[in-house]
Amino acid sequence: MFQSFETAARPEQGPPRLAALRAELAAEGLDGFLVPRADAHQGEYVAPHDDRLAWLTGFTGSAGFCVALRDSAGVFVDGRYRVQVKAQVAAEFTPVDWPETSLGVWIAARLPQGGRVGFDPWLLSVEQATRLRADLGAVELVPVANLVDRIWTDQPPPPAGRVFAQPEDLAGLSHGDKIAQLAAGLTRARACVLTLPDSLAWLLNIRGSDIPRNPVPHGFALLQAEGGVTLFMAAEKLADLGAHLGPQVTLAEPDAFLPALRALEGPVQIDPATCPVAVAEALAGRALVEAPDPCLLPKARKTGAELAGTRAAHLRDGAAMVRFLTWLDAQTPGSFSEIDVVRALEAERRATNALRDISFETIAGSGPNGAIVHYRVTEETDRVVQAGDLLLVDSGGQYQDGTTDITRTLAIGPAGDEERQAFTRVLKGMIALSRLRWPEGLAGRDIDALARVSLWEAGLDYGHGTGHGVGAYLSVHEGPQRIARSGTVPLEPGMILSNEPGFYREGAYGIRIENLIAVEPAPPLPGQTVARMLRFETLTYVPIDRHLVETGLLTSAERDWLNAYHAEVLERIAPLVEGAARDWLGAACAPL
Repeated sequence: MFQSFETAARPEQGPPRLAALRAELAAEGLDGFLVPRADAHQGEYVAPHDDRLAWLTGFTGSAGFCVALRDSAGVFVDGRYRVQVKAQVAAEFTPVDWPETSLGVWIAARLPQGGRVGFDPWLLSVEQATRLRADLGAVELVPVANLVDRIWTDQPPPPAGRVFAQPEDLAGLSHGDKIAQLAAGLTRARACVLTLPDSLAWLLNIRGSDIPRNPVPHGFALLQAEGGVTLFMAAEKLADLGAHLGPQVTLAEPDAFLPALRALEGPVQIDPATCPVAVAEALAGRALVEAPDPCLLPKARKTGAELAGTRAAHLRDGAAMVRFLTWLDAQTPGSFSEIDVVRALEAERRATNALRDISFETIAGSGPNGAIVHYRVTEETDRVVQAGDLLLVDSGGQYQDGTTDITRTLAIGPAGDEERQAFTRVLKGMIALSRLRWPEGLAGRDIDALARVSLWEAGLDYGHGTGHGVGAYLSVHEGPQRIARSGTVPLEPGMILSNEPGFYREGAYGIRIENLIAVEPAPPLPGQTVARMLRFETLTYVPIDRHLVETGLLTSAERDWLNAYHAEVLERIAPLVEGAARDWLGAACAPL
């Protein structure tokens, strides 16, 4: 269930695997093959069976792709992974900054007119393929059977985890009501194709175990405008559901999905951002309505029951974090390693007796490893935590009533002036969003800069978004809401997001501070002329390391916020811990 500290592939394994793939290119008459980190369901996370990018290249980040040409191979990664990719891939692979460098433009510059690049039509969305073809120009994009699967001789089998019901009292709405509401919105189509695992889980009030750390099942569904759903999922996975799905849901095996698509009468709605090319090809000749997955926004707007469950999960998780931080504070620098940190923290979450799983692989990066944004410790990279280090711990839990995600950066012994200054600037950004009130209708891109202002004043920044959406006992990364320059979806009450500015000094240290927050209506102010304003409710209650705060950099309002936050942490968490943990908590929450 928990961290194995093993890598999917070592750098030295990449070159022979790349050579084997190139032999397949030659056999197929192709000049290149695209290997995205994706599966047929087009969710963010993939099962071991589908982790082809990691197997081929060694890169284990949660987003990216490789294009293997006959004489070069680019590994495209965004700002979160530019340090990590350098350590994980062999010299035969060239890291490429994405999205600054377009995949299609990169390929077109390296292949002649008439060049042919193969791709698996299940692993590329309609939107991705359209954009790629536009950039490729005279280079042809060719659908083929997956070439990596031909050479991956010990590929794990497809996942087959059991599915179970999510109680209505935690979901806040029956799946019958959800189906009826979404079906009523299909005014331009007779049916809608659903592929995202978390959409299926949310719509049908089910959860699964096909994706590590994310309680979602693999399957496909057709939502009918008259109010029914056909679910394409292996019968053995559904054996424990009993009568939960009811008469509104018709069951079919996965291999019936493509024939069912070919038998549909149009118009059919697809989401081009998440619909695989293979699905669109099966629907050829029918009128297609392109629109976002209809589950996305309703899923993002949490019900009252989901918010209540999430609050309860965060208090339970906060107490586990406090017990872990008490343990950490008692350790002697130099006597423990990053793996010890991960094991201690995961043991505290397990001790709640409510943990279903961790919500992602625990990040515990000390010193230079903390500068790797999504660092995952292995036996090979494990580092002893020394005095003077900053320790970045980013972790979370999956509880049936909610999903948690928290980052704390901790001083191991005295911290340097540079680290304290940078930490405080990151903290100022986190506080700015925590205190924010804004007019209804703004999106994440409209507020992202507020978390960066103090860093910008010092010529600093970070290469990731400030906040991602979070599910309710679902995926720890959830769209469409986000706080980032790319966040165009207006923020609405009930949406849960992270608030996690950071700063990373490559080769030295990393800093990130993260709380989860929920959008809620803001009480009107005297003389307010804006019709409706929103604000954030803080969900995470765990102390922030006061040893790293340069109090002179804080305004009085920021200092007041931090003191009030710590007072509330003490009030909420102290009744849930005892002994040394309660004593530690009292000291950690003392006012500045």
